[in-house]
Amino acid sequence: MSQLLDKAKNFVAEKVANIKKPEASIDDVDFKRVSRDSVEYLAKVSVINPYGHPIPICEISYTLKSAGRVIASGTIPDPGSLKASDTTLLEVPVKVAHSILVSLAKDVCADWDIDYELDLGLTIDLPIIGNFTIPLSTKGEVKLPTLSDMF
Repeated sequence: MSQLLDKAKNFVAEKVANIKKPEASIDDVDFKRVSRDSVEYLAKVSVINPYGHPIPICEISYTLKSAGRVIASGTIPDPGSLKASDTTLLEVPVKVAHSILVSLAKDVCADWDIDYELDLGLTIDLPIIGNFTIPLSTKGEVKLPTLSDMF
């Protein structure tokens, strides 16, 4: 009896491992706007849904790092769904307080940009499997706004 149970477990595990899963990539991180208390950047994420029905997104979590320290982090609960059998473009706004930017003055003064690392976790609700998180990460440089960007 235990052999039959083991075979059933292995069969299910093999089938679940071979199920197609959505794939995602970070396409761009760019300046969006300046407010009185922060600078907002926008991360654009493409997600390919291989299924013929929409898949709900549970949440998007993000962490933005510069010079080895976290300068922004947060979670966007229930941002919508992935389109069926299509690519969905998600926009993830990331706010960085002006006080944090001032503390990065050494990097900023050199070339008026911030070297960053962005980590995203896209949690989706897959049928049968349950919640599944797609980890994404990218590194790059993002320009700081100039006076012409503000007016």
